[in-house]
Amino acid sequence: MDGMLSQDEINALLSGMDPGDSAGGAAPADTAAASSEDTLSDVEKDAVGEVANISMGSSATTLYSLVNRKVNITTPVVSMVNWQGVTDDYEKPCVFIQIHYTAGLDGSNILVLREHDVKVITDLMMGGDGTNTEGELGELHLSAISEAMNQMMGAAATSLSTMLGTMIDISPPDATLLDLTEYQNGEDISPFLGGTFVKVAFTMQIEDLVDSTIMQLYPLEFAKRLVKTFMDSTAPAEEEAPAPAPAPSPAPQAAPTPQQQPQQPQMQPGMGGMDQSMNGMPNMGMPNMGMGMPGMMMPGMMPNMQQMNVQPAQFQSFNPEYAAMQANENIGLIMDVPLNVTVELGRTSKSISEILDFAPGTIIELDKIAGEPIDVLVNGKFVAKGEVVVIEESFAVRITEIIK
Repeated sequence: MDGMLSQDEINALLSGMDPGDSAGGAAPADTAAASSEDTLSDVEKDAVGEVANISMGSSATTLYSLVNRKVNITTPVVSMVNWQGVTDDYEKPCVFIQIHYTAGLDGSNILVLREHDVKVITDLMMGGDGTNTEGELGELHLSAISEAMNQMMGAAATSLSTMLGTMIDISPPDATLLDLTEYQNGEDISPFLGGTFVKVAFTMQIEDLVDSTIMQLYPLEFAKRLVKTFMDSTAPAEEEAPAPAPAPSPAPQAAPTPQQQPQQPQMQPGMGGMDQSMNGMPNMGMPNMGMGMPGMMMPGMMPNMQQMNVQPAQFQSFNPEYAAMQANENIGLIMDVPLNVTVELGRTSKSISEILDFAPGTIIELDKIAGEPIDVLVNGKFVAKGEVVVIEESFAVRITEIIK
């Protein structure tokens, strides 16, 4: 009837659609297509988690070598978040470490660590026990954690290179202490933090000193490229091998004449009865079944010692004079190798606070007494003692004693 709406048009009005679009149903499809580009599917999240898991496994091994403590990093959890989701987890000041890929991958990611965790890691790296966490986080802490992340992410890049089959390299990380409550929008820190991005969360444990969550943030476009590279590198291994073609049945052959009958190999002692059966199974007519292949030793068979040619080993006689002459000749091959010679005037030890107080004019007292011989080291090995002299306008060292 004229002026009345159909049921489809009524349903379209109730769902907020234009009645003219209800018949084709194009609007829901376009909406679904647009939303799929702004997020990761479950398969893509699993791929990102697998890549992050391999990367952090290598990073944990590297961190162990730096802090000399047992490090455990759990399986990552991948999710889609916005800036509000990050600030809810990290309200206190935290350290943002930006890493840029220079080869193999195009993009960057950010590692987020708590301020306390950075203090523990840097204290362990400087030889402490991890309990010296008082005071503010300074440039020394940021420099140390940047070096630690440089080695950790370098090891992760090496693992990714092996997994993806392409060379991957990173630029030196940049560490910054940030108070997230001062930023209403993450775009002020990095452009991709202004929208929806990928968060990979790990639980990091360093014995009983650290037990907290660290985050790795990816731009969505970078995560999709990473997934595509990962999928392309693993696709050949996941393809099913083609089923083998059935072997052609052997054509029947005529029975050999007595002249063509092959001779059976002679049985070795202890093999009696194996021409008729093997492990209790009757011989089904297969040739040489139970006899063993020619030249192949079967269990229970003993080698024929009479047919073996056993001879004593012949060695060249040892002549000490000849060996010394050879050594003198060989050392001539390395006479042109350059070695680093270091003259050590003295040593001392200072605390970090004392080193930070260094300024032009500061006097550092060494452990050497005036007039005491100085040490001469070759490639770091103590080899001689000497005294400082002046030749024209240059310092020099006169050797006074050779250390044996």
